[in-house]
Amino acid sequence: MNNSQQEFEAFLQAWEEDQLKLKPYCLKLYETLKQNQQIIFDYKARPNVSYSLRASFTQAKGKFSSRPLFVLLDIIDDEPESRWLSVCFYADMINDQDELGDFVPKGLLGEDALCFNLDEENANLLEYVVKRLNEAINNAK
Repeated sequence: MNNSQQEFEAFLQAWEEDQLKLKPYCLKLYETLKQNQQIIFDYKARPNVSYSLRASFTQAKGKFSSRPLFVLLDIIDDEPESRWLSVCFYADMINDQDELGDFVPKGLLGEDALCFNLDEENANLLEYVVKRLNEAINNAK
C-alpha cells in the first residue's frame, strides 16, 4: 500500500457526515479497484473542492499504456456534509451503451471523457458504473 492509498483510506475513515448516503458507493468503487494488485493510486486532497483518487497500472500494456491513469474518482467536497461522486473515464476506454455518462470534451487530462455523477442514491447507476470500471480495468491492463 503506497502513501496515497493510506491517505485516501484515512480520509474515508474520517468521512462521517454523509447526508446523501454515498460513502458506501465510494467504498464499493474503491474496493473494486483494490481487487487488482497491479493498480496503483495517486490521491489529491483539495478540501472544500474535491478529494481525487487516480488509478493506474504499474505496468500497463496495449494502446492505453501511455496514459497516466484509467479512471478518476472524485469526491466533490463543495458542501462537505453533502459530498457526491464523479467517476470519469477516457471516452474511448469504455462503452456507455445506455448513455448514462456525460461526455466532456477534453475533460480528462486533455482527452475526451465520459463522467458519471453519483449525486443521489441509485443502486442501478452504481452497478452500471462498477461495470464500466471493470471494463476500464480490463482495457487498461
